[in-house]
Amino acid sequence: MTEGTVLKLWVTEPPEPAVRQTLERLGRAPDVVRVAVMPDVHLAAGVSNGVAVATERLIYPLAVGGDIGCGFAAVAFHGSAAPLTRRSAAEAMLQALPAAVPVMRHRRRDGLPELREELAPERLSSSALAARATGDGRLELGTLGRGNHFLEFQEDDEGCLWLMAHSGSRAMGQHIAAFHGRRANAAGGGLAWLPADDDTGQAYLRDVAWARAYAAESRLRMLKAAADVVAELVGSEPEWTTLLNTDHNHVQAEQHSGRMLWVHRKGANVAAPGTANVIPGSMGTHTYHVEGRGEADALASSSHGAGRRLSRSAARAQIRRQDLARQLAHVWIDPKTAARLVEEAPAAYRDVDAVMRAQRDLVCIVRCVRPVLCYKGV
Repeated sequence: MTEGTVLKLWVTEPPEPAVRQTLERLGRAPDVVRVAVMPDVHLAAGVSNGVAVATERLIYPLAVGGDIGCGFAAVAFHGSAAPLTRRSAAEAMLQALPAAVPVMRHRRRDGLPELREELAPERLSSSALAARATGDGRLELGTLGRGNHFLEFQEDDEGCLWLMAHSGSRAMGQHIAAFHGRRANAAGGGLAWLPADDDTGQAYLRDVAWARAYAAESRLRMLKAAADVVAELVGSEPEWTTLLNTDHNHVQAEQHSGRMLWVHRKGANVAAPGTANVIPGSMGTHTYHVEGRGEADALASSSHGAGRRLSRSAARAQIRRQDLARQLAHVWIDPKTAARLVEEAPAAYRDVDAVMRAQRDLVCIVRCVRPVLCYKGV
């Protein structure tokens, strides 16, 4: 660690050596003053997921990652989750969702979404990114993506139905990250920085704001499209006053301990005092709705989930399809996707209750919801 850098950990167990190396490399990087490690920390390229990083003058794009604005949206419904526990309704839902919420792209022949004024392509910092927004941006707005992204119908302790989406800025975040990564200054160990106060840093920050707005709009469109399916199949309507729409991959200026800092979060929720958020376990385990406690040493952050226990390759090697079926016995999924979902099996993730115990000084629990039906792209 660079002299003066503060590293604080909220973990369920000591980080594995490869993760520890990424944390130490980050702590030695120029201008990094604080690093807060969340209990869902796990290895990722450049900067591990589950980390909040504070700087004073420099911006580190890798401490945000490629899926800029990735986050959660959730809404409650006026009605019970009970209808979706029945096979007929669940199968109808799983059959209807791919048309309402495509996994990868909208079909051109069906017409592409328009980008509202806030997302006008010309707001991006380069003509190359604007062209991407006109193409990929429209094709993918309101689509789910693969990996750990999902739509999940859930039941709370009162039996009420909730819907949650986990998705981000899709290809646009990757394009923005790659574009600005080529303009960043090498800091060693694969890290690179942009000055926050010059044209290159300001351009990146504007594009991050664009990608965050794009991701939030995309999640909202998915909720609305899925809500239309719910209304048609089971007659329940969403209560939009309960809407939550947050992200956990971003950089923004925040005041901490009397200093204005650039806080980067890569797989870390904002947990400022009273701030609402969600912390999922896995597609077979429960999700917690929480409020932040504003812990200063954690840069007012928390985990964004349970965190991977096994890498994707390790999960494919160790988890059998029968194991997945047993772990998801109480959750409806499309059986045609089961063979390709083993890397997202609950056993590939940490125990969310252990994660919550490790961060009890970061968030307080508001409610617990349990999965009823999960729609994931493969």
